Amino acid sequence: MITFGTYDAARHPRTAVLVAGLRAHGVKVTELNRPLGFSTAERVRMLQQPWRLPALAARLLRCWAALVSDAVRHRRAEGRPAAVLVGYLGHFDVLLARLLYPRSVVVLDHLVFAGDTAADRGAAGLRVRLLTGLDRLAVACADVVVTDTDEHRRMLPDPDKGVVVLVGAPDEWRTPPVSTSSTGEGSLSVVFFGLFTPLQGAPVLAAALRDAVAAGARLRVTMVGTGQDLPRAREVLAATPGVTWHDWVEPGELPALVATHDVCLGIFGDTPKGLRVVPNKVYQGLAAGCVVVTSDTPPQRRALGENVELVPVADAAALAAELVRLGDPAALAAARARAARGRDRIRPQVVAEPLVAELRRRDAL
Repeated sequence: MITFGTYDAARHPRTAVLVAGLRAHGVKVTELNRPLGFSTAERVRMLQQPWRLPALAARLLRCWAALVSDAVRHRRAEGRPAAVLVGYLGHFDVLLARLLYPRSVVVLDHLVFAGDTAADRGAAGLRVRLLTGLDRLAVACADVVVTDTDEHRRMLPDPDKGVVVLVGAPDEWRTPPVSTSSTGEGSLSVVFFGLFTPLQGAPVLAAALRDAVAAGARLRVTMVGTGQDLPRAREVLAATPGVTWHDWVEPGELPALVATHDVCLGIFGDTPKGLRVVPNKVYQGLAAGCVVVTSDTPPQRRALGENVELVPVADAAALAAELVRLGDPAALAAARARAARGRDRIRPQVVAEPLVAELRRRDAL
């Protein structure tokens, strides 16, 4: 089996989780990957702003030329692969994979619907329709489409093509938990990291942090990332003590940073997309040994409801009350125990099981 595409496993570990999971099941996986070098936000921005497309096209063509050479060399050495996994953000890559491997089982990791993501970030009209058309073309080129939730699987034109595989977390995130609450400071350490998109609900969590501190909670807060809701979050928290802001943390340094906190915040927005996802940070926070607090949505409750602390969607008062509650050492210890029981459920080997089963059913392994 090969993985194929222009994915960036350092920035977006989804494909790395799938590869690690497949290998843990004894599958030989060869990676043919030429990272494009654009983040999700940059790709979406280019698709929303057509004048930026030439830069995307030029770099994509260079990567594709290298991928074609890689594919030719691999076929000469190994023959035709039974299965080809097109990595995350592979809306264009799957077209090339289908052309190069017409008789292989092509699997598309469709974690992100381009049209849905653009709409969540404020786009509308023709651009969303075009991106939705790109989604449909991409999934039409695949034999199997991997989604992260059943809600996303049901969005496919043919849901029977879909296989739900939880996002999980790379093993690099499974660092020994280091709770600053045991250092004698007496404060609850809280971390949020993300792109500050509407589904993440940054204004909601900012209001909750402000109100929790006003109610007497002793919080040490780390906020990581940039995005469209960052100015509003900063404005809400401007007068709140104990908040540290980081525009960027290198992917290799982020697991250790998160592991130094008691609580990792998930998502709290009430956008349609926010109600359909279980974000990376929920899995990564659990793997890092944190208590994870996130919104009570059907996919999050179904995936990890016994192991995370759930609060009503877009409810700053409820989130503030939960943070005050977790300031009690006994409540925090109980939440830590629930979180610890979920860590093995999000390992690559476990989350990859549905994909392994589907490929075996198709005699592609």
